[in-house]
Amino acid sequence: MNTFLENQNWRYATKKFDATKKITTEDLNTLKEAIRLTSSSYGLQPYKVIIVENPELRAKIQPSAWGQSQIVEASHLIVFANELNFGAEGIDNLIQNMSQTREIPLENLKPYGDLMKNNLTSLPEDDRNHWTAKQTYLALGNLLNAAAELKIDVTPMEGFVPADVNEILGLEKLGLNASLMATLGYRHEDDATQYYKKVRKSNEDLFITL
Repeated sequence: MNTFLENQNWRYATKKFDATKKITTEDLNTLKEAIRLTSSSYGLQPYKVIIVENPELRAKIQPSAWGQSQIVEASHLIVFANELNFGAEGIDNLIQNMSQTREIPLENLKPYGDLMKNNLTSLPEDDRNHWTAKQTYLALGNLLNAAAELKIDVTPMEGFVPADVNEILGLEKLGLNASLMATLGYRHEDDATQYYKKVRKSNEDLFITL
């Protein structure tokens, strides 16, 4: 645990990446697995994770992300895209996967599937879209923690125009919406932000014990 906390103190939102340094395939696969293993409500994982390596696409995205240089300088750009109008089909897919993985007859899982459908499909579409978007933050959190363990820098980003990114990546036709982005790579030695002291609330200000 001490190492984990040390790595959390080491990480920060990198402002300038070293464009000459690339994440290895092995480390990228580890980060992908960390994202895949992220917890989600009901275990549904109602999102897709787009790894944008194409430099031309990243150059197109940059203006829609307030011109942030990390978009094009980082080793990789990841877009977390929540599923729109999530409903019965996504629930059925989980139940099918659960049946195959755990070798449980589908009929035994029907009550769980019905529970999810009753709780989710009755919600207005906007509420469901908001819910699926929130799920992506769980995946981002796991990515941040796993990357810190590998000493890989990550900059989480909400500062972009989702509609533009959706259009550039063709997400709408896939029933997806860009909810979060993250740039991954290695900090540049000229990035002064890495030397700033971490600013967080004190325990007294943050925690309430009842």
